[in-house]
Amino acid sequence: MSRVLVTGATGFVGRHLVPLLLERGHAVRAAVRGTHSLPPQVETALIAGIDAHTDWSAALGGIDAVVHLAARVHVMRDTAADPLAEFRAVNRDGTARLAEFAAAAGVARFVFVSSIKAVCNESRPEPVSDRTPPDPHSPYGVSKREAELALAEIAARSGMQVCVLRPPLVYGPGVGGNFRTLMELVRRGVPLPLGAVDNRRSLLYVGNLADAIERCLNHPGASGGTFLLHDGDPPSTPTLIRDIAGALGLPARLIPMPAGALALAARLAGRSATWDRVGGSLVVDDRGIRSALEWAPPHDRAQGLQATAEWFKARPQG
Repeated sequence: MSRVLVTGATGFVGRHLVPLLLERGHAVRAAVRGTHSLPPQVETALIAGIDAHTDWSAALGGIDAVVHLAARVHVMRDTAADPLAEFRAVNRDGTARLAEFAAAAGVARFVFVSSIKAVCNESRPEPVSDRTPPDPHSPYGVSKREAELALAEIAARSGMQVCVLRPPLVYGPGVGGNFRTLMELVRRGVPLPLGAVDNRRSLLYVGNLADAIERCLNHPGASGGTFLLHDGDPPSTPTLIRDIAGALGLPARLIPMPAGALALAARLAGRSATWDRVGGSLVVDDRGIRSALEWAPPHDRAQGLQATAEWFKARPQG
């Protein structure tokens, strides 16, 4: 198998990807910033940070493929004076810098984990496919889309094979953000006024994402591809809450409040983006990756939520 450099190896997705790569025979080198907790088989390369000035020479020696997970992630209340500039510095310029060094080092394949936000905002009435024209709205989404374009230019110039994955919301053991908050609300038995919401939202279990990344390292059809992926059967928000509650062994406390009233209240409170994530639809069409890479998610949503619930129940409750 290949020698793979993984950035973001100690992050949420990386902690699931690295063991899978080792299990399937790859040699892994992780780009890390300092102390880490990685399997002993993993080599490490110390990187001070990721931006337009990073020197990747030592990290890339002898490497066949790169999986680039590290990023400045989407944050709800960004306090940066210029959020777009901050996102661009890491997600666009840092990615381009890594790709330039990788191409110069003779790396054969570069797998970039982008985001559905490189295509659209929090919700969209029509399904999103590989052919949907990108129209990102958030600074995070703009920076990811600009990174995709930079990679395409480097690939065309150098011949390095680039594959881009655009996951929707990713969940699994170790998840944070809104998904963990939702699990905490269910655990505490908080009544949620979302019982009448009629939407659909695609999700992706982190184990499925790791499996797809590994497929992109090996499959000839991945070169030059940009793929959307999800677990299948996108649930409504009430269905997801019921499924989470079931995995936790708890009742789902849902109140059927009119969705229009909730949307209005969110708008008046300046939380329209939050309502879009909760009440809007965002459905992913994954026929592209299924056809080009002969890939299907190895875990269904029930399995993913059960694994997430077991982790959640075992962690210290704060």
